[in-house]
Amino acid sequence: MRPRRSVLYLPGANERALEKAKDLSADALMLDLEDAVAPDAKEEARRRVCAAVSSAVYGEREVAIRVNGIGTEWHDDDLRAVAQAGPHAVVVPKVSSAADVHAVEEALTAAKAPEHTAVWAMIETPGAVLRVQEIAEASARLTVLVLGTNDLAKELHAEFVSGRAPLLPSLSLCLLAARAAGKSILDGVYNDVRDTEGFEAECVQARQFGFDGKTVIHPNQLEPCNRVFAPSEAEIAHARRVIDAFEQAMAEGRGVVTVDGRMVENLHVEQARRVLGLAEAIGGKR
Repeated sequence: MRPRRSVLYLPGANERALEKAKDLSADALMLDLEDAVAPDAKEEARRRVCAAVSSAVYGEREVAIRVNGIGTEWHDDDLRAVAQAGPHAVVVPKVSSAADVHAVEEALTAAKAPEHTAVWAMIETPGAVLRVQEIAEASARLTVLVLGTNDLAKELHAEFVSGRAPLLPSLSLCLLAARAAGKSILDGVYNDVRDTEGFEAECVQARQFGFDGKTVIHPNQLEPCNRVFAPSEAEIAHARRVIDAFEQAMAEGRGVVTVDGRMVENLHVEQARRVLGLAEAIGGKR
């Protein structure tokens, strides 16, 4: 189990930001060649980002590279360079269909990308949301869905409001598709880096929905994000009690188990084991 509580966007053209990221507490880094890079800086950013990945400066941390979108003049060159650099993942913006996933997968294979380089698909348009199940199921190489909530809100003509009511149907559909296909899923960014209370509330909402983590745009967002998406000490203790009580009941031949006044079934044991697995994986990163 690889924690992805916080995935930090880093502009590929900003050498200082790429250097500083070595000491940040993000579970994963997303080195960006798309929105954060001006057209005249694309090639230099590509060279810098791929060199950083190839040199393994970020250690064991999960590192992804976001390429420019399908159909742009930089996309094909980005994929070839990324394939040679061999990051943990290539992030593809504005994926709209299974055919897009297949095209990226074929390009990576042709460029001899290592097997460990996965595809992360960004879901950013109404059409992508309506086809999200076919996107999620398109390839075993696709392992993560990433919500592009800014672009999605723009395409929907939706307002940015507390609680994100206009986006909730899209968030739910994408989450359903990810879980049905056995993929991870990341929530979109929160734009106001000064609004710590609003950011944490959105993290809590995303965790309650079932998201694995959240993409972030500023180092100040890392601590609350990591904290919210990690099991609390109380959750860990409860998970241990559930497993212990269930195993003891099975050994004694009892069919009914209660913990803290609530009946426990196999599904609760599976949830408890997931909590402990995540806690152990997070602990191994410290």
